[in-house]
Amino acid sequence: MKNVTVTMEDSVAEWARLEAARRNTSVSRLVGELLAEKMRHDDAYERAMQDWLHRERSWSSDGQAYPARGAL
Repeated sequence: MKNVTVTMEDSVAEWARLEAARRNTSVSRLVGELLAEKMRHDDAYERAMQDWLHRERSWSSDGQAYPARGAL
């Protein structure tokens, strides 16, 4: 594990202290957990986006114009 120094506004530090106490953990561990959660979320989103971008499309147009929005 690495130790880092984080600079934040006083109001953010106060929230972090209260949230860490509510979760019965330290501010350091809370920040680490929040960053790990953000990393997992971003990685999952990127994988899903890459999967979608590389899928073969089966819904291509046959060259005809699409119907107008108001048409029934």
